[in-house]
Amino acid sequence: MTRQLIATAWEQHCRNSWPHFSSPNQGQLMTLDTVISGCVVYYLDSPDGLDEQRIAIIKDCLGDLDDLTGELDSESQPYFLCLRELGELLLKVDRPA
Repeated sequence: MTRQLIATAWEQHCRNSWPHFSSPNQGQLMTLDTVISGCVVYYLDSPDGLDEQRIAIIKDCLGDLDDLTGELDSESQPYFLCLRELGELLLKVDRPA
């Protein structure tokens, strides 16, 4: 897994606007977006990659995304699927032994 692949996925996600939708979970979804995005930026800016704490946070965020996105309308789901893909890419990064 290369930084370039994650950087490209990040650029694509940044081009997408926050979707317009109504959900009682909108605040939680916004928080998940902020947290995963912060981990992406940290990964891209850090020569050391992600630490175990951030990896655990991303795993938790992906679980929460799975719980919350199933009820969203089809117009807003692609945004969160892209966000989920970013999180999955971060978890697949090769880590030094």
